[in-house]
Amino acid sequence: MEINIKEARFISSSPDLKGCPPPKLPEFAFIGRSNVGKSSLINMLAMHGNLAKISSTPGKTKLINHFLINQNWYLVDLPGYGYAKVSKNQRSEFRQTILNYISKRDTLYCLYVLIDSRIPPQAIDLKFVNWLGENQVPFVVVFTKTDKLAQAEWHRNVDLFKDKLAEVWDELPPMIFSSSVKKTGRDDILTSIGQAMESAG
Repeated sequence: MEINIKEARFISSSPDLKGCPPPKLPEFAFIGRSNVGKSSLINMLAMHGNLAKISSTPGKTKLINHFLINQNWYLVDLPGYGYAKVSKNQRSEFRQTILNYISKRDTLYCLYVLIDSRIPPQAIDLKFVNWLGENQVPFVVVFTKTDKLAQAEWHRNVDLFKDKLAEVWDELPPMIFSSSVKKTGRDDILTSIGQAMESAG
C-alpha cells in the first residue's frame, strides 16, 4: 500500500493511555532519546513545518500526542526517554506512560525508534531496543541526522550499533537512515507504514 500524506492534523495530547483517542485506527508511534530530532522527523514526514513542536530544550514532549493522518491512521509522538529537566518522580511517570502505551495499545502497528547517527551506541538505546525485542513489539530503528557527519563516520556508528545488537539478536531489526534536512528516509518510513497496514489487512 502506497502512503501519500495529504492531510495531517493534531487531535490530542494525553498524559496517559486512558486519555488517548478511542483505539479504532492504526497507530504508528515515534520515540527516541531527547534531542534525537523526533519533532523535525515528524514534520518532515507530514511535510508540515510545525505539526510537532520543535524546541531547543531537550525533553519537551511530556505527553502522548496524536496526529490524524488522511483521516485513517494516527501518527503518535511519544515522550522522549533519557535526559529531561524534570524530577526523578516525573521521569518515572514518563517511563511508565511510555511502557503502558507500547505494551497495552492494541492499535499500535509499529514503533519507530529514533537513534542519533552522530554518536556511538548508547546503553539506554540498546536497553530499550532489547526490551522491545523481548516483549515482541513490532518496531523499526531509524537513524537520524545523517547529514551532520561524513557518511563514513555515521556508518561507523551504525555498524557499532549493529555489532552490539548482534550480541543478543539472532536477526537484526529493520533499519532506516534519515535526515530531516535532506528529507532522506521519508519514503522508506512511509513504505514501512504502508506495508504494516497492508499485512494487517
